Amino acid sequence: MTTLNAQAHPISSVDVLAPIYKASGDPLRLEILRVLRRDTFGVLELSQLFDMRQSGMSHHLKVMHKAGLVEPQREGNAIFYRRPLHLDNDKPTDLTIRQIFEAVDRAPLPVHLQEKIESIRNQRADQSQAFFSRHSEQFREQQELIAAFDLYAAPVADMIRKRTRKRQWQTALEIGPGEGGFLPVLSELCEHVVALDNSRDMLAKATRTCIEERLNNIDLIEGVTDTLLARGDAFDLVVANMVLHHVPSPADIFLDAAALMNNSGCLVISDLCRHDQNWAKENCGDLWLGFEPEELTAWAAAAGLKAGEQLFIGLRNGFQIQVREFWKTQLPLR
Repeated sequence: MTTLNAQAHPISSVDVLAPIYKASGDPLRLEILRVLRRDTFGVLELSQLFDMRQSGMSHHLKVMHKAGLVEPQREGNAIFYRRPLHLDNDKPTDLTIRQIFEAVDRAPLPVHLQEKIESIRNQRADQSQAFFSRHSEQFREQQELIAAFDLYAAPVADMIRKRTRKRQWQTALEIGPGEGGFLPVLSELCEHVVALDNSRDMLAKATRTCIEERLNNIDLIEGVTDTLLARGDAFDLVVANMVLHHVPSPADIFLDAAALMNNSGCLVISDLCRHDQNWAKENCGDLWLGFEPEELTAWAAAAGLKAGEQLFIGLRNGFQIQVREFWKTQLPLR
C-alpha cells in the first residue's frame, strides 16, 4: 500500500519548474535579467537603474536567487548579482532557466536603460582612472603587492611564442599596457603594435619605455576600445595583462576584442582568479576581486571566441593568476 501511494504521487518536473516561472513572472524581474546579460551589478546599482528603493530591489533579488535565476557575488563589502555560471542542459530546471534567458535576450534593452547602464560604467571607469592618476608614480609598487610583473608576463610571452612557431603575427594590440613592460615582447614578435590606455599618465610611462628600448613599431593611443573600433582597426593578436579587474564591464572587453580581431585572431588574457582580499580595491584600484575561469569562458563564448590553452599560477600571498587564450575561429590548438 505504501509503495502504491509513493508511486501515485511522484515529484514531477512541473513541481520543480513552478518556482522558476513564478519568480520570473514579473516584468521588473525580467528586466533585471536582461541587464544582467553580460554585466554584474550591485544592489545599489540595480536600484539606481530601476529607480526603486534598495529594500524593494533586495526583495526581488532574494526571490530570483532562491529560484536559481541569479547568484550573488561578493565584491569586498558589497554584494553584486549575476546570472548563474553553471547551467546543465540535462537538468529540467537549468534548461528552463536557460530558455528564459534566451527569451528575454531577444528583445533589445530600452534606450533609457542603456543610458543608465552606460552611466554606471562611466562612474566605474572614472573611479579606476582617478586611482591611476593619483598613484601613477607608484604603479609598479602597487601592482606588485599582488603579483610581480614577471610572474604573469613570462607565461603570457611563452604562450604567444609557442603560437608564433606556426604563424606570423602582423598586427597586435595591447589593452592597458601600464608602464609598457610587455611591449618589448610584442615589438619583437609583431610587425606593428598598438598600445591602448585611457590613462595619460600611464601612456607617458609606456612612451618612455618605448624610447629607452628603441621600440619603433609601436603606436601609443589614449582612449578605449571604442576609439579603435571607430577607426576600423584590426589585429591578429590582442593582449590584456591584468586589465580585466580594472575595467567597468569585463565582458565588453571580449566583445570589443572579437570585433577588433581578424579571422583566426587570438586574444590572450592574464588576470586574477576570484579571491576575497578586499584590500586590493583600496590599495591597487581594483574594481573586481578577480574572476572565475568559467566567467571568462562564458564571456568569450558570447563574443564568438573559442577557449584554447589555459594556465593557472598560484602565488604565495594567496592569489592565483589565470593565463588564457581565446580564438576567433576554430584552430588546431595543439
